[in-house]
Formats: sequence, C-alpha cells, structure tokens
Amino acid sequence: MENYTKLKELVASLEADADKFFNNGNSAAGTRLRKGLQDTKTLAQELRNEVTEKKNSGK
Repeated sequence: MENYTKLKELVASLEADADKFFNNGNSAAGTRLRKGLQDTKTLAQELRNEVTEKKNSGK
C-alpha cells in the first residue's frame, strides 16, 4: 500500500509542471514532467509486482 500512496503523490506533484509545459510552453517544465513520468512508470511496475506477489502467495 505504501507504493500506491507514493504513486498518487508523485502523479499529483506533476500537475504543476504539466500545466507550465502545456499552457505556457516552458520547456524546463517539460523535462521535469518527462522525468516524473519515467519515475511514475518505474513505481507503477514495482506496485504491479507487489500486487502479483501478494496475489500469488494467497494472502
């Protein structure tokens, strides 16, 4: 559940950079957004592995 909370916080933290990039054309915000999205992908994969492991252990 800890990774799920981290994932939600990470996605929420990207909102400001997404707004700056898409609405203001701030390229530095785009770079931060891309890095954050990569971190999101990694964390989501860890969460998927955690769910699969728990499901397969029968708990």
